[in-house]
Amino acid sequence: MAKDKETKKILCQNRKARHEYEILENIEAGIVLNGTEVKSLRAGGGNIKDSYAFVKGFEVYLYNAHISPYSHGNIHNEDPMRPRKLLLHKQEIIKLSAKVKEKGLTIIPLSIYLKGSLIKIDIGLAKGKRVHDKKQAIKERDIKRDMDREVRNY
Repeated sequence: MAKDKETKKILCQNRKARHEYEILENIEAGIVLNGTEVKSLRAGGGNIKDSYAFVKGFEVYLYNAHISPYSHGNIHNEDPMRPRKLLLHKQEIIKLSAKVKEKGLTIIPLSIYLKGSLIKIDIGLAKGKRVHDKKQAIKERDIKRDMDREVRNY
């Protein structure tokens, strides 16, 4: 039997991340959620705009990620802003920890998505951009867009 390709359905995304940071490396991780949080995410109740990940010992936690309480939930709804544990291999955690300490990088979430029936998070090892870097990136994007438009119209 041929194995079906697993599709990714994005549940929430950090749109400003690629503008504010230079992403050096992407890592896929699992995330520890409760049942009502999963239902809320599937219904579109997630926001990772100002969130970040932090290494504590041999565990990685996601902070400031807002997952709205499930509308049909009960007393088992969790705090929307609670820290959530990310599931990574020990070697990945050690590598991330070393890079964050050594080079002054940060770990930011890029998107939360469904992979099959599992909820995964795409985190990026990032370096902050300066203002002139952001302006240069915008300028390059505009030039590329204009060139593509000219080629299409030619």
